[in-house]
Amino acid sequence: MALKLDAVATGLNGIAYLAFATVLDSFFGVTTAVQYQVGALLLLYALGVLAVGTRKEINRTRLMAVIVANLLWVVVSLVVLISGALSPTGVGAIWIVLQSLTVGGFAALQYVGLKRL
Repeated sequence: MALKLDAVATGLNGIAYLAFATVLDSFFGVTTAVQYQVGALLLLYALGVLAVGTRKEINRTRLMAVIVANLLWVVVSLVVLISGALSPTGVGAIWIVLQSLTVGGFAALQYVGLKRL
């Protein structure tokens, strides 16, 4: 269930970045070029997570790859925020932190699922 929820949330986030990049650029302080790239990446990732999460039997190695990718997202997001590489607005910085917490939460739930397999 955590994989499917992750896939849906990630996919919706990717769609939002692609569809609303021109609106979100001033709101978040992140350029449309970055949002388009991140949006496309998130959509592809969501499809991969959905593929892992909809199998009759969850593959442990693939699940672990999703967990590691989610943790990597958290680390990279926080490094980008701390380094000021994207120069987000205050709202953008809060969004990055909230998104990191959400993705970290997915990783934690998925790890619990991994242990139950």
